[in-house]
Amino acid sequence: MPRSTLEPRGRRDGGETVANIGKSITIKGDVTGEEDLVIEGHVEGRIDLKSHHLTIGPNGEILAEISAKQVTIIGRVVGNVSAAERVEICDTGRLEGDLRSPRLLIHEGAVLNGSVSMKKGDAGAAVQRPAAQGQAQPQGGPPKLSDVSKTAS
Repeated sequence: MPRSTLEPRGRRDGGETVANIGKSITIKGDVTGEEDLVIEGHVEGRIDLKSHHLTIGPNGEILAEISAKQVTIIGRVVGNVSAAERVEICDTGRLEGDLRSPRLLIHEGAVLNGSVSMKKGDAGAAVQRPAAQGQAQPQGGPPKLSDVSKTAS
């Protein structure tokens, strides 16, 4: 794990302040802030860091809806994750919930159980469902599974 992900002195390489929630801490309720945050403990509720980076450390256990600029998951998250820029799920990371972010990095060994939406600017929007079968589809783009199965028979 890169040193900048879990900086023990409370600062990242760029000099920004990083808040830490230690592994013996349990929070039930909403967590909001205007600085980067590393969570090693347990949080149940909602986490809102719209302009900052949230890191769920290896001991972190989260049962919450998450909204942040960037999210790095090394521990475990149960709940939906929405990031304006990027989500990274490390090899020990587990996410059980829907994910919305324009960029996603999943390391080998990571677990993701949920839907993924990667549209640009989609972090705050509702997940759009595909059009029902038989409705007009836009031209171009990759073939759909239904189109491939029709041509194969």
